[in-house]
Amino acid sequence: MRLECFPVRPNPPQIVPGRPDRDWMDSFAARHPYRCLPLSMANTTGWDILCPFGFEIEWNGGLDAESIRFKPDADATLFEHFAVSHFTHGVVTFHVGWLFRTPPGWALRASGAPNRFKHGIAPLEGLVETDWLPYPFTMNWRFTAPGRVRFEKDEPFCFIQPVEHRKVEAFEPVGLPLEADSDLAKQYEAWKDVRSEFNNRMAAGDPEAVKQAWQRYYFRGEYPDQATTRPDNHVNKRRLAPLPDTPRPAPKPQAAAAVQFQGWSTTGSADKPKPD
Repeated sequence: MRLECFPVRPNPPQIVPGRPDRDWMDSFAARHPYRCLPLSMANTTGWDILCPFGFEIEWNGGLDAESIRFKPDADATLFEHFAVSHFTHGVVTFHVGWLFRTPPGWALRASGAPNRFKHGIAPLEGLVETDWLPYPFTMNWRFTAPGRVRFEKDEPFCFIQPVEHRKVEAFEPVGLPLEADSDLAKQYEAWKDVRSEFNNRMAAGDPEAVKQAWQRYYFRGEYPDQATTRPDNHVNKRRLAPLPDTPRPAPKPQAAAAVQFQGWSTTGSADKPKPD
């Protein structure tokens, strides 16, 4: 299985495997959110595309393209080829700088990094048929209220995740009584019993329960009855391959000079790539 990544601009944004850490998860006592394996697995099931430099964006609440203004940091280069106001209505468009190719039947889900939040602006998600598309997609964010937001250098602005998108259409939701699966019903009842017993011990201040702090059945891939063999397909850590060094794209015959930004600017140069 290959995720082919073709750079379409000089020095495209860095692509790295999704990272498990989140600032808001770190801020909890004893970093409790990291005990939730589904959170950590979601954070790492895909690749982050990182901002190549820091910048600020301000929206005054207007619906035209000029209502969004950009202020890149002093070290930003070719900023007008990275972030622009194109779709109006408070939408900011990012050029990912890459053309992706996935195996037949596989698409890329492009979104914000899972469980990472920004006040005042939210990522828009899309599913892109990268098994045939001959041009790059864009990543878009939409302001949720007028104001100013900042993206830091190396902060993810896009998260890509391969999806075998045609297979989802084969699923048919079926409602069943729990008793229709006797083994599942037995495991569920065992979980209810041990969960209730543990919570009661915690509420009573039982030293062993307090020391244990939380039950690790899901994290370890164990059944509550402790007698059933563990599932052999349980995963508690994602290990994605990084993108190795790639050749730079060939320079354009007559490349336009980079626009120098002074203070706040609006949509960038007129020759910016046209977003999809």
